[in-house]
Amino acid sequence: MISIEKIINDSIGVKQLILNDKALIKRINDAATMCVESLKNGGKIHFCGNGGSAADAQHLAAELSGRFYYDRPPLNAEALHVNTSYLTAVANDYSYDMIYARMLQASAKKGDVLIGISTSGNSANILKAIEVAKEIGVKTIGMTGEKGGKMADCCDILINVPSTCTPRIQESHIMIGHIICEIIESTLFPR
Repeated sequence: MISIEKIINDSIGVKQLILNDKALIKRINDAATMCVESLKNGGKIHFCGNGGSAADAQHLAAELSGRFYYDRPPLNAEALHVNTSYLTAVANDYSYDMIYARMLQASAKKGDVLIGISTSGNSANILKAIEVAKEIGVKTIGMTGEKGGKMADCCDILINVPSTCTPRIQESHIMIGHIICEIIESTLFPR
């Protein structure tokens, strides 16, 4: 029998680990600061992920380009997978591993930020996007699970949620993403 209370307690437990990890809290703040600096200088925040992480990428991009807590000018942020014709063409003509890298080649510039979201930290298309981002001069933030996977060695900032359970990692990714959005919005548009 599935225990709803256990699931909720497990989710709270992961968030409590995040709350108690001062180094992780600092990296979250550093990620928000990196995004603020990019946006202040005319940069763009690019997001990418697969499956549930793609949904989180799109959700967070919308929080910045639309609004978060209050009305203010839109911010330049986009999830790289929103054009399905492009996505399927590149996956078919090149490979699925190239879908984000190729879009970055077309739309990213030095000083932008890429936020790659992968619970395993091993998604080949996100790793390729990080590689291309670094060639362009785009700063990289990785949101992963506990170990960080291959992304641990290649991101400028790694936000690795202290869990190996995909649903708990994804719940924490959206919480952390919302924190970053709130810091960005309140810094750029103080009330």
